Amino acid sequence: MAQKPSIPKGTRDFSPQELAKRNYIFDIIKNQFELFGFQPIETPSFENSDTLLGKYGDEGDRLIFKILNSGDFISKVDDITYSSKNSTSIAPKITEKALRYDLTVPFARYVVMHQNDIDFPFKRYQIQPVWRADRPQKGRFREFYQCDADVVGANSLLQEVELVQLYDAVFNSLGLKGTTIKINNRKILSGIAEFIGAQHLLVDFTVALDKLDKIGEAKVKEEMLGKGISELAIQKAAPLFSMSGNAAEQLNQLEVLLTDSEIGLAGVNELREISNTVTELGLKSANLALDVTLARGLNYYTGAIFEVSAPEGVQMGSIGGGGRYDDLTGIFGLKDVSGVGISFGLDRIYLVLEELGLFPAEINQSLQVLCLNFGEKESLAALKLIGKLRERGLKADFYPSNTKVQKQFKYADKRNVPFVILIGQKELETGKCIVKNMKTGEQSSYSLDTLDAIIDSLKL
Repeated sequence: MAQKPSIPKGTRDFSPQELAKRNYIFDIIKNQFELFGFQPIETPSFENSDTLLGKYGDEGDRLIFKILNSGDFISKVDDITYSSKNSTSIAPKITEKALRYDLTVPFARYVVMHQNDIDFPFKRYQIQPVWRADRPQKGRFREFYQCDADVVGANSLLQEVELVQLYDAVFNSLGLKGTTIKINNRKILSGIAEFIGAQHLLVDFTVALDKLDKIGEAKVKEEMLGKGISELAIQKAAPLFSMSGNAAEQLNQLEVLLTDSEIGLAGVNELREISNTVTELGLKSANLALDVTLARGLNYYTGAIFEVSAPEGVQMGSIGGGGRYDDLTGIFGLKDVSGVGISFGLDRIYLVLEELGLFPAEINQSLQVLCLNFGEKESLAALKLIGKLRERGLKADFYPSNTKVQKQFKYADKRNVPFVILIGQKELETGKCIVKNMKTGEQSSYSLDTLDAIIDSLKL
């Protein structure tokens, strides 16, 4: 007996109905990207390992899928290294490539390689899959799409403002009201680390702090202690865990707290400028909120950082995130090229829209009209009519087999087809067709020569 097939954990097959919904989201995001002046690029699904490793911190590096070298890769491992059973030592000898973890680092590599062909500032968008060896759970997969928009080559904070507007425009177009765009600044976090005397443990501090909304204050403090951050330092950071008030009030509190930190105050001033400008311009459906505990675990962020949460009442992780990276291209040899970008989490956005019932009803309508099959001569007439309907932009199809009419109607029902056209022997002799509304059951007869009248009848 053949073994039942399966797919790897954290991956999925998509039905036509699911793809229709995913493409609905893709189309809206892509349309807004282009309205904001972003241009599309694509990069390979896998990169050289040294392009990716070391760019996401220790936790990120562990989640990168590595690709085994082709051929007899194990023969290149010497006996001492092999017998050590140390994956860190063995990996460089058996794998030189890896699946991309995100789209930002490959984009930085792209900018460096194509710098002479790019007009700066360069606004790019990219919609492609990425892979992470994460533990699968609701809204978290090992293979998933990211939808990124980035600007490189300019330092203006107006770019951060525009990205907030882009988030707002996309979610407004999706009908997703009440999303919260949380914002912070890595300079503020650096200032806090300086204030509490933990500058040398900045990465450990931010990685732990970023988990506050997931594991709670007690667990965050426990993790910080485990990373070598002192009890006194954690006590000095305590105001972060309970800071309240609107953005302006919180920024004033931070200004007092970080009065002796030059980098911290720079972060406060940047956030104040972004917040004030967004307030002046206004948002349609999203809210901008300062979250001083927002850290985002990726090491390459240097300025403003973003994270988007779903509307209140929807249990879902972040549905978007991003930030400024002042020297990401520097790791590939191109210095002083600042960038800022955001990403949309397609899969989580899909789940949120599904939970809130925000997908349009007609999205599952893959066909507008189906012509039934009544025989060879009738089929030829039906195919001629279908060709004309398709030329006029209608989604039209033909049932391929001359089988029982009841079976053909059942097929139309399952496909959620709103209209069925019948051209039987009698209709063929009189040069007519019958259009049946599958929802109401009403049907009308039309001359095959009156295409406009037939098309008008195919409107609900």
